[in-house]
Amino acid sequence: MALALDEAVAVVRAACRPLGSGDVPLAGCAGRVLAADVASPTDLPRFDNSAMDGYAVRAGDTTWAPVRLAVVGESRAGAPAATALGPGQAVRVSTGAAMPSGADAVVRVEDTVPGEGVVDVGVAVEPRRDVRPAGDDVRTGQVVVPAGTRLGAGEIGMLAAVGVDRVAVAARPRVALVSTGDELVPPCQEPAPGQIHDSNSYMLERLVADAGGDVVMIVRGVADTRAAVDEAVARALGAADVVVVVGGVSVGRHDHVRAALSDAGVDEAFWRVALRPGHPTWFGTRDRGRRRTLMFGLPGNPGSAFVAFHLFVAPALALLAGDARVPLRVAARFRGPGVHKRVGVALALRVRLEAGHGAPVAVPAGHNQASHAMTALVGVDGLAVIPPEADGVGDGDPVSVRLLR
Repeated sequence: MALALDEAVAVVRAACRPLGSGDVPLAGCAGRVLAADVASPTDLPRFDNSAMDGYAVRAGDTTWAPVRLAVVGESRAGAPAATALGPGQAVRVSTGAAMPSGADAVVRVEDTVPGEGVVDVGVAVEPRRDVRPAGDDVRTGQVVVPAGTRLGAGEIGMLAAVGVDRVAVAARPRVALVSTGDELVPPCQEPAPGQIHDSNSYMLERLVADAGGDVVMIVRGVADTRAAVDEAVARALGAADVVVVVGGVSVGRHDHVRAALSDAGVDEAFWRVALRPGHPTWFGTRDRGRRRTLMFGLPGNPGSAFVAFHLFVAPALALLAGDARVPLRVAARFRGPGVHKRVGVALALRVRLEAGHGAPVAVPAGHNQASHAMTALVGVDGLAVIPPEADGVGDGDPVSVRLLR
């Protein structure tokens, strides 16, 4: 009996164990998941600085503006003024430059008229006007990036700003890909009668990288014989934390993957999910001491492999890499001819998102959502998963779209 989609997802999630962590330089941490909180070793800003080009002054000296003040120096970014500010004095400042000692406000340059050694100030300013206080953004000891965060440009910028040059990140899961089928030839080769180009292994290689995994092995075009499948499975299990086999998981005479996995000591967790496309999806684990290998068997049709990867493999890779975030979803309206389905089976439509009135519009990708159709994989923004209890979806119906990018 096929397992319900939600139950299958829960089984996969429960099997995932973090892989450990290691320190990496800041320059190499993009896309990695932080393994420990990072607390700032400094205030940010590190010192009081000017928010505008102008003149640093004592606010009290401008009370009776217009007034004339003596200019006694300049503070530029990276070159602070050498002297403290006294009564009746001003220091020219650039945006971001350190405030000189004794100054508590900035008069913007457009509110002044400079002269020879003096500046005429035309407006009165309050204390702290256009001053960025030290620690206004970040205080020493404050957690600036919490554990579990996938590091992007903003996070890397923050770490650099507070002077952190190495961080502890979760290990990337090592992934082996095995593509089976006598009919498969590489894209550079002209197919003979009955053969097709291998698209799945190339698609999955990119999907693994996008999901945060490292592809350490790809075995393409494995023959539909028990010996060939046994050999490929053994090699993959010895090299990776996660093995993804595509094709050969159904019940045909030449589908040997399930038997090969069983003989290799992989414990089956489920086979078949109440899902279209992706029904024959297989999942299991093999434990050797403290090491656990996750094993996924994906259907050979590209649409099925694409959907099953996003619903099962991608979340597993994220969890193994320390990223426990729930995939983002957006509420949208379905646009297109009605789609009917069997009650009790979830349907995953590959959709593009377009702007709509009040809510995004989910439009089926391509002209054909069949599991073999490649056109339904081009330009996909998300999966609109129609729940098992529904009998389909019609034009204008609300749908929940799981974002893929």
